[in-house]
Amino acid sequence: MTQHTPHLWSRLRYRFDILMAHGTPVLIGWLTAVCLAIVVPASVVLVGASRDVPTTAAGWGAAVWRSVGQTLRLGGEVGSPVYVMMSVLLALVALLFVSALVSLITTGLHHRLLALRSGRSPVLEERHTVLLGWTDQVFPVITELVAANADRRRATVAVFADRDKVGMETEITSRVGGTGATRVVCRSGSTTDPTLLSVVSPHTAKAVLVLPPEDPGGDAHVVKTLLALRATGPETRDCVVVAAVRDARNHPAAALAAGPHGHVLSVDDVVARLLVQTSRQPGLSLVHQELLDFAGDEFYVVPVPALTGRTFGEALGAFATSSVVGLRRDGGGMLLNPPSDTRVGPADRFVVITEDDGTAVLADTPPAVDEDAIVTARPRTPAAERLLLLGWNRRAPSIVEQLASYVPSGSTLDVLTLADAAAVRGACRPGRLDVRFLRGDTTDRGRLAELDVPSYDRVLVIGDRGHAVGPDAEPERAADDRTLVTLLHLRDIEQSAGRELFVITEMTDDRNRLLAPVREGADFIVSDRLVSLLMTQISENRHLAALYDELFAAEGSEVHLKPAADYVVTDRPVSFATVVESARRRHECAIGYRLHAGAAAGPAHGVRINPDKREPVRFGDRDTVIVIAED
Repeated sequence: MTQHTPHLWSRLRYRFDILMAHGTPVLIGWLTAVCLAIVVPASVVLVGASRDVPTTAAGWGAAVWRSVGQTLRLGGEVGSPVYVMMSVLLALVALLFVSALVSLITTGLHHRLLALRSGRSPVLEERHTVLLGWTDQVFPVITELVAANADRRRATVAVFADRDKVGMETEITSRVGGTGATRVVCRSGSTTDPTLLSVVSPHTAKAVLVLPPEDPGGDAHVVKTLLALRATGPETRDCVVVAAVRDARNHPAAALAAGPHGHVLSVDDVVARLLVQTSRQPGLSLVHQELLDFAGDEFYVVPVPALTGRTFGEALGAFATSSVVGLRRDGGGMLLNPPSDTRVGPADRFVVITEDDGTAVLADTPPAVDEDAIVTARPRTPAAERLLLLGWNRRAPSIVEQLASYVPSGSTLDVLTLADAAAVRGACRPGRLDVRFLRGDTTDRGRLAELDVPSYDRVLVIGDRGHAVGPDAEPERAADDRTLVTLLHLRDIEQSAGRELFVITEMTDDRNRLLAPVREGADFIVSDRLVSLLMTQISENRHLAALYDELFAAEGSEVHLKPAADYVVTDRPVSFATVVESARRRHECAIGYRLHAGAAAGPAHGVRINPDKREPVRFGDRDTVIVIAED
């Protein structure tokens, strides 16, 4: 075997490494020796090359000493030995002092820069919004807050998470883009440490949002963060705390940790309710998206003293560019779609859908109503339905239970999942709904073909957590991948059958929705985005929490899409004020419409929320009116 001989450069580097390991005193000695070995010969050459070359040895020594002293900042003074030694001593002291001073300044600046980079400097803001935690929900929340603050002169959003500050800022810039007048600041630290939480000044903020992590222990982390938030100082009614937990079983603990003035959303309950409601009415998810984001018109709670003593029914037609949907009573109670004869008290506020809280103004003249265009629809007897649920996850039992309260008697539900049938059967209460559990993979094209999917009235696709439904289940984001494959098969079945399937899909990541192989305007419930929008709305107006609780509940009033032909005469122009009046006579609040012709084009897919009541619209037989009404 040939032995490799190290190169000279490698040997020198090795020797240098050994030298560096001997410590500071040895390094100083070697550095002094190297400097003298270079400076003294160079000084001799410098003296010999000068114009006035010394003629004596003493002269040579003095000239060389001056050169060496000036080079090494030792002064180079000549004279008696004592004089020279004292000058050298003073020069060394001065050199040591200056070096130490420079070192202290450099170290201090370095530590300060590291502190700024680490995100530990306090946020000195008031009436700002604080986001605690780091998930993909950060980006839609910031986007909506930027839209909500568009008309404000200066607004601040503080993000606090256990991540690198610069990394958070870079990712926000790449995912959100420009933030306009809203300033986004990031700070690093554990959200469960009360001492570190004070960095973002939560008790001077107008709102604190606690985002649920995506890992299995995320709900416990939310609860601990809420407890830490309360431990940072006394609670204030001016600051609204909004949090979310993914598992409905953890909601009571989180609500207790949030305190009496906090609001905790249950992702499971909200998503399950909206999935079921959307399964009853095509296009409902698009309506909720329009209502919850800040891009168009949304809910506001506003005082209208001029309507004191009037009835709620009279208020419905008193606005031209705002839609009245409820009342907030003096005691804080929320009435959504109350009876028309409800009297408005002096301290009552109206719940309206409008562009901004400043646009809810009374019309000079109430919009005209065309009495001849109003029709009276006959009651319709709902027919039994066949439903198909593809997949099974933590929310599925709640979905089955709520479906049972909505569907007509005699309806059936088939569930296709890889999960153990006995386990899923024991987890749900089907009520009057006839449920049949089928074993199979939702991503198997052959198994779907056996079910004859086009024969079902509605198909619900939810994130299938693979073979398990407990702690060993697949992550939610992996379930999105299975959902995309299932949608591909359904699209193929739809094209083969030549029939449009009514499919409602649940996903976790909004980016996966953009990849979904479905037609434009299809119904999607994206859990992370939906909860982000809800949290942002409540953070901007805490009174809306009670409104959303009722809006997404199985009982009471909720959003419906009903045939326009049940309200007004079709195929002729009518004002939207006429639709509002027709809905009032049915004890409903009309808030918009969806035109079938525009369902496949444009970002709103035919949905129009809060149209001007004076503008005429021509409805067709397949168009729908959006109302808030009891089921």
